[in-house]
Amino acid sequence: MKKTSSEMREHIIEVARTLMVDKGYTAVGIAEVVAAAGVPKGSFYYYFKSKEEFGQAMLEAYFSTYLVTVDTLLAAEGRGRDRLLAYFRYWADTQGSELPDGKCLVVKLGAEVCDSSDDMRAVLASGTAGIVERLSRCIEAGQADRSITSDAPARALAEALYQMWLGASLMTKVSNTNDSFATAFDITERLLS
Repeated sequence: MKKTSSEMREHIIEVARTLMVDKGYTAVGIAEVVAAAGVPKGSFYYYFKSKEEFGQAMLEAYFSTYLVTVDTLLAAEGRGRDRLLAYFRYWADTQGSELPDGKCLVVKLGAEVCDSSDDMRAVLASGTAGIVERLSRCIEAGQADRSITSDAPARALAEALYQMWLGASLMTKVSNTNDSFATAFDITERLLS
C-alpha cells in the first residue's frame, strides 16, 4: 500500500534521524537520506524546501515524541522525588554509551546546528525549555509532598539538573563509559535532599 504524503514525510524524518544520531547533521547528505528512505532525490524537495527545513521538522518530531515520554514518566504514581529519579534512570538507560538507538538529538546535534541555523536553534531552545518546565513542575510537586527537601527554586533546580545530565551525556560519549551517569545520579539525589 502506498504511503500518504504525511506518512512518507514521517518515514524520511525517522530514517534520517537514525543516520544523524550516528553521524551528525552535516555529515549526512540529502542523497544518503533519500537512498536510506528508498525515495527519489527529487521527492525530498516535495516534502521539505531545504535541508534546514528538514532539520527543523526532524527536531520538532523528536521533541513531540520525547515530551510525551517525559510527561508519562513524570505523571506516574508516586512522590515527586521518585518520579523525577525514575526519569533520570530512564535517561541513563536510554543514553548509555553502547546503545545504538534512541539517542538524544540535543546532545548529538545541539552544538553542531546552533552555530549554523537560528531556526533549528529555536526548535532546540523551545524543546529543551519544555523539558525543563516539566522537570520544574515535578520538583514543585516533590517539594509540596515533602519528598524533595531542597528549598532551591524549582525552576533553577530543574535547569541545573537538566544541564548536568546533558553534560553527563556528552561525557559518556567522550569517555565511552556510563560512569558519568552514575555520578550525575548521585549528585541528583543529593541536590533533591
